Amino acid sequence: MSDEQKVDEQVPEEEIKAQASYDTDNNDIENNVNTNADNEEVIDELAALEAEELIARIKQAQTKADENWDVALRTKAEMENIRRRTEKEVANARKFGIEKMINEILPVKDSMELGLKAAVDMDIEDESVHKIREGMELTLKMMNDALTKIGITEISPQDGDAFSAEFHQAMSMQEIPGKESNTIIAVMQKGYLLNERLIRPAMVMVAK
Repeated sequence: MSDEQKVDEQVPEEEIKAQASYDTDNNDIENNVNTNADNEEVIDELAALEAEELIARIKQAQTKADENWDVALRTKAEMENIRRRTEKEVANARKFGIEKMINEILPVKDSMELGLKAAVDMDIEDESVHKIREGMELTLKMMNDALTKIGITEISPQDGDAFSAEFHQAMSMQEIPGKESNTIIAVMQKGYLLNERLIRPAMVMVAK
């Protein structure tokens, strides 16, 4: 076989190898392109999932923050109510803490007033009786001044005044000619307020 024939036979074989190599390279390129596309799709899906999860977590965190804010507001309001209630209770204790003591003193004052009225009604000109009456008047005045300073106010209705269920207690009702219905015809006992709060109603007789 001549050298020219060998060359002619070798050329097709080399071309076949070259073509095969070319085809392989093309396949690799196509595979790489497909792989890259698949990877990008997976990355996009992962990114979408991460974004959804992130949004869900943000919403959850916002919900929790709103709940905590509501709790904080309610706690603040409750503390404010407790503070106000405590201040009111302390103020009431200062204003009305002496109510029990006052209720013990008032009967003594009632007795002194009745005794003084009886002494005046007797109209005795005896010097000793006169001095006793003056002493009772002075003592009663001092007691009234002291009670006024601590917030005591008398409820002393007059004959003909309208009956008030808020401040008066009707002990009896009588039909009196010439007297308007539901008016006071007699006062049996004075009433009292302590810092504008009723601690004893005035006991009265009322016309029908």
